[in-house]
Amino acid sequence: MKKKLLLIGLALTLTSQLFAQTTPTVAVPKGHPNPSGPGWKPLFASDLSDAGFPKGVWSIDDGGILTATADKAIWTAVPYDDFVLDLLFKTADGTNSGVVVHASDTTNWIPNSVEIQIADDYAKKWADSPTNWQCGAFFGHQAATKQQIVKKPDEWNRYTITCQGKMIYVVLNNQLVNTIDLSKFTSAKTNPDGSTVPEWLSKPPADLPLHGYIGLQGKHAGAPIYFRNLKIKAL
Repeated sequence: MKKKLLLIGLALTLTSQLFAQTTPTVAVPKGHPNPSGPGWKPLFASDLSDAGFPKGVWSIDDGGILTATADKAIWTAVPYDDFVLDLLFKTADGTNSGVVVHASDTTNWIPNSVEIQIADDYAKKWADSPTNWQCGAFFGHQAATKQQIVKKPDEWNRYTITCQGKMIYVVLNNQLVNTIDLSKFTSAKTNPDGSTVPEWLSKPPADLPLHGYIGLQGKHAGAPIYFRNLKIKAL
């Protein structure tokens, strides 16, 4: 019996070691990466020919600034698994936007994805809203650990969003502001901290597929959003 238990223990140890060798982990980011290194590529082509969006809504100007004229998202042409996404964004007065990851359904993306919030936290409407609606939050679920790290409107901010398995790390302006473990969000009604989940987020994040499209929310809440230097590295 002892010999059998020893053999089982050895098998489990070897399996664990093999899994660790074949499943690389990403160190918790402390700041922004160098998006000009190996493996990095633009999230979208410069003419948006590889992006999905309603005709005429999204455009890039001569300076490489991406913006939208309506509340319609723009999507990558292909889905991603694990990745690091690095970008610059600029708000206007009252901006409410977001970076959307793990979207399994781009038509009905709100309950079928994870949104990392972008907001003008200096506007009264968003400053007075729940902290999990403010910039750097896992929208509707988990607030950023630090508030008003986002700069005031018309100043450029930098986001680095790392997705690996159930973990998502959000770096805003060189500060780690959110560490999200999707496996903890097992309810569509109540978050782990006891706060109420907005009713339109009708699926538990823990159950969402981790293979999905990446998107950017358009001109939401009547205020524009601007992006540039969007780079991605698959892990």
